[in-house]
Amino acid sequence: MKVYLIVLTAVCLVTFGCVSQPPAAVKRYASITGLKPDSIQVYKNLHAHTWPAVLKKIRECNIRNYSIYIKEIDGKPYLFSYFEYTGNDFNADMKKMAADSITQKWWQKTDPTQSPLPDAAAKGKIWSNMEEIFHTN
Repeated sequence: MKVYLIVLTAVCLVTFGCVSQPPAAVKRYASITGLKPDSIQVYKNLHAHTWPAVLKKIRECNIRNYSIYIKEIDGKPYLFSYFEYTGNDFNADMKKMAADSITQKWWQKTDPTQSPLPDAAAKGKIWSNMEEIFHTN
């Protein structure tokens, strides 16, 4: 009888959502792109007032801890981005984001401010992916 109650309790907990699925493994992404020198303030202003629908879509697409940094190297501004992906299908989530009309309008504002590095430009992309070589908690 005890085993039956334990099994029944476990089934109820899982069925009614009291026990959640284990989270997907976090995958970290970093990328880099150039920023047009005359667009630095425009880019900063856009991100100081990021549209709520864009932030919502980022979250819906399983992106967390998204940060963008700026750094001048040899007199040229560059952007470095970092985020953590917590979903199970990165490509599907990125397609969902790219299909979103509000996100497309946001990119129409941000993309012209950026100067892709040659490897990204050759692929028609803005950001160049970076290889992670070290991480610690």
